[in-house]
Order: sequence, then C-alpha cells, then structure tokens
Amino acid sequence: MIASSASAAVLFPPDLAVPTLLLLLLAAFAAGWVDAVVGGGGLLQLPALLLVPGLAPVQALATNKLGSIFGTSTSALTYYRRARPDLRTALPMAAVALVGSFGGASIAAALPVAVFKPVIVVALVTVATITLLRPTLGGTTSLRFSGHAHYRAAVAVGLAIGVYDGVLGPGTGTFLVIAMVSLLGYDFLQASAKAKIVNFATNLGALLFFVPHGSVVWGLALLLGAANVGGSYLGSRMAIASGTRFIRTVFLVVVAALIVKVGHDVWVENLRPLLD
Repeated sequence: MIASSASAAVLFPPDLAVPTLLLLLLAAFAAGWVDAVVGGGGLLQLPALLLVPGLAPVQALATNKLGSIFGTSTSALTYYRRARPDLRTALPMAAVALVGSFGGASIAAALPVAVFKPVIVVALVTVATITLLRPTLGGTTSLRFSGHAHYRAAVAVGLAIGVYDGVLGPGTGTFLVIAMVSLLGYDFLQASAKAKIVNFATNLGALLFFVPHGSVVWGLALLLGAANVGGSYLGSRMAIASGTRFIRTVFLVVVAALIVKVGHDVWVENLRPLLD
C-alpha cells in the first residue's frame, strides 16, 4: 500500500496500491496529451481516480482538477510561445470562465446533473456530424463577428463553458474548441491554443471552491500533475507541429468517446430505470 499511517492518509488514499497508482499515472499522462491537443482528458483521468478504493467522488473531482491544472498551464504556455493566440480574446474569456467555474462548483451538488446529459449527447452528435460533413470547418480562421460583437460572443462562451466545467466537467476543453471553431470562427489550432488558457481558468475557479473545503488529496494530485505536465508538453508540441488537420482528427476521436461515455451515463441514469 502507498499509505500506511494516519499522516500519510492526508496525502494518499490509505488503500491505494502501487499497481493502481501506476495506472493512474499512465491515465494522467494520456489525459495531459489529449487535453493539450483538443481537450477531453478528464474522460481518462477522472474515471481512473474513481477506481481508487476509499476515495469519495468529491475528492476524485477535486484531485482531478488539481492534477489537470498543471497540464493545462504547461500546454497554455507552450501554445502561447509557439502559436501566439490573441490574448485580447482569450483573457476576457478566461476571467469570466473562472467566475463561472467557481459558481458551477459551488452549486453542483444542488443541481440534477442527469438532466443535462441528454442535451449534451444531442449537442455532441450534432457537432460531430457537422464536422464530418464539412471537412473545411476549422481549417482556417474566418471570424463570425467583428469588433465588440466578437468579444461579447467570446465572453458568453467563456461564461457558459466555465459554469459547465464547475457543474459537470468532462470534455470542457473539447466544448471550448467546438465553440471557438463553430461559433467564433477560429481554426482548430488557434481554438486549441485559446482553449488551454480558458481551461486553466476553469480548473482554477473550481479549485478555489474545492481547496478550502479540504477535498483535494494532495500527494496523489501532485503526482498526477507531474504526469499531466509530461503529456501536455508532448501533446501541445505535436499539435503545433502537425497543424489543424491533426487536431481535427483527434477532435473527432475525442468527441466520439464523449458521445459513448455520456450516452452510457444517459442510458444508466435516465433510460434503463424506465425499462426496469
């Protein structure tokens, strides 16, 4: 076991075995890579955390957020240095997303989360279909709005995605890329670059709620953060080097995985009880 004393249990779950820890680190590295390219790494890291014996769901959520913020900060820095995203759009989006994420995290327990998931599945299927049928979508930047209208739309996207990340979470980076490509008109590379800055802010906003409540398992979160950094650095460099076609391909794979994951949740939580 990783932890065998009361003091160590503060840093690690007391029943965490070495093979489980190794699986978590592998999942965190892969999550960092996926997050850096197109978002959605929580699909790997959060379910892996839920396998840890004795780890409460809120601890898994909080530990996932702290581990992820190391990865998003690494990829945001790498994208900024190499892709030069427009901070005049990214920073206001990040600011309102932070506020939205904090608010979402604080009210998450009071909301019937299962109600939102069918809507998310429909949105994901629609986006995947449009992306497949329009191969030029996200190939080049062609902004839908100009002037103040562009910034108002960007801020609205940041707020909505921030609240979503606080309430639900999985696929936040993917939804950011979806919105910036389809609603704002960015290409996939620039959308991914800005998404990392905003995603850092949504992680931070949720942590501002989770940390004071003592929900983070710090030792485990820091190890996951180190693995996230490695995956994020590799993923962001690959995305920048390979360009929009590579990001578009990974985007479709991640959206398909989200459809399967959230669709399964809808079946278990909403539909199967009606048939039993």
